[in-house]
Amino acid sequence: MVDVLESEMRQTGSDRVVSYFKERILKGDLKVGDRVMPERELALHLDVGRPLLREVMKSLVMLGFLDVRQGSGTYIAKADIRVLSDFFTFCLSQEQDILEDVMQARMAIECQAIRLACERANDSDLGRIGQWLGTLIDTLKDPEAGGRADFMFHQSIVAASHSRALTTLYGAMAELLQRSHVQRRVTTYRNPEIVQILVDAHREVFLSIVARDPDQADRRLREHFAIGDELRRRSLIETYRGTAETLTN
Repeated sequence: MVDVLESEMRQTGSDRVVSYFKERILKGDLKVGDRVMPERELALHLDVGRPLLREVMKSLVMLGFLDVRQGSGTYIAKADIRVLSDFFTFCLSQEQDILEDVMQARMAIECQAIRLACERANDSDLGRIGQWLGTLIDTLKDPEAGGRADFMFHQSIVAASHSRALTTLYGAMAELLQRSHVQRRVTTYRNPEIVQILVDAHREVFLSIVARDPDQADRRLREHFAIGDELRRRSLIETYRGTAETLTN
């Protein structure tokens, strides 16, 4: 209890401002579209100076959490996932070997999402996943376009789960995931055997969703991840072995 009180005492003015909005949004006291109390009243309520309050709120506006309407006031805004994605990408990109770690998080999200998609996907969802499967097949020789189609195929599965939490988390990693798909395509697209196996794996994943069989869908997706990792590993070995032979000849 003492530690909590000391923590609150150490809380800076800017922390109090951020906590005020966070706590009230979480409790439902403030919702998207609600008007924030006037600056003078809010400064007195939070016991902070108006210049500090103004700067913190300006930052929250830039992040998309608040919306200032000239002559009307400040309102709670609906946060833009792109801002979260930029922030997430910036933070994770500073870590070494982060793509492999992101891939593990991706697998956890997708395996739950595909089970939900088997229950919740509507005709539009299935049509979208099928469309990206077709684009994926049409762009097998183009690592950039093919990588994007691969990413969109998987993103469409997550969207078909109709889970706000899963789609938000997946969206936050979107830029890193798409980069990973493209990089992996670069190492595999010249090998017809690998390409065909990956196409078949994507098709089986899609068909399991259409069949609305969550256990099979989960199993197919995990097999797809395992096969993809093994094939990419083999492709890298062949690529570097060929490079080494070229250098020695």
